[in-house]
Formats: sequence, C-alpha cells, structure tokens
Amino acid sequence: MKLEPQRTYRYYYLKFVRLKGEPAELARGVGLGLFVGITPTIPLHTVLILFVTFVTRSSKIAGLLASVAVSNPLTIPPTYYLSWRVGAWLTGTHISWEHIKSVMELVLSDAGFMESMTAVIHLGREALLTLLLGGFILALPVGLMGYFLSHRFFDAIQRKKRQKHILR
Repeated sequence: MKLEPQRTYRYYYLKFVRLKGEPAELARGVGLGLFVGITPTIPLHTVLILFVTFVTRSSKIAGLLASVAVSNPLTIPPTYYLSWRVGAWLTGTHISWEHIKSVMELVLSDAGFMESMTAVIHLGREALLTLLLGGFILALPVGLMGYFLSHRFFDAIQRKKRQKHILR
C-alpha cells in the first residue's frame, strides 16, 4: 500500500468543503472531533463524539471527520506517547519498567488473587489517569485552534458559495 499524503489531504479537504450547515455548528463539530480524537479514549471516540456533538448541537459528521483525521494508525503512537509524557510530567507519575516487572512478578508469585489484582488495578488506574490527563492537556489547544480555524474556513466557503449563487 502506497502512502499518498497529498491525496489524503485533498480527500479530507473535499469532504469538509461539501459539509452543509452553519459555520459555527460545523466548527464546533470539528473542534470537538479534534479534542476527542487527540484524547487517549480510542475505543470510545465515535460514541463520545456523537454524544458531545448531540448535546452541543454541533455537526456530527464534521466531528467524526476531524477525529479520523487526527486519530489514525499513523498518529496514534505519537499522540499516546505525548499524552503519557505530558501526563507523567504533570502528575509526577513515573511507571518504570522495574515497577511493571514487580507487578508482573507479584501476579506470577504465590501471592493471593486479591493482592495480585489490586496491584494490577493500581498500575492500570495510575497509567490511565496519567494518559487521560496528558491527553486532555494536549487536546484542549488543538480543539480550540480547530474550532477557530475551521470557523474561518467554513465562513469563507459559504461566502464563496453565496457569491457564485449571486453571479448566476
């Protein structure tokens, strides 16, 4: 499979140009889609976007398109890594390989089931909170920038369409 970034860019550009709706509604959808797409909530992206865009009366299609544009197999690894780094920096959490190894050794030892599960859950909760906090911190400026830039974009598209309509 050959990667063609220009073709992909053009594809998304045309998808966004063809969206119908008010610029503010479309821009809210894009901003929310970018926000959710950056957060490390992969199995829930679609559900979260549909829920949040429904509640805020935003464009669901714009939100889903924006999310897919920033959350894809090429962008997920660096996004999760940055989320982890930012979250770890903010919380002071440092889950090292030694810590993970000690939890694995505890699980494989003769320790009781509850003790093992408590260690795994604690490791999971700490990692999840670190990732989520870092993801939200990264997603906030991306979502806000996406809203303002896409509002200008959709406003310009609508002005162009009105001018074409008037000239006919």
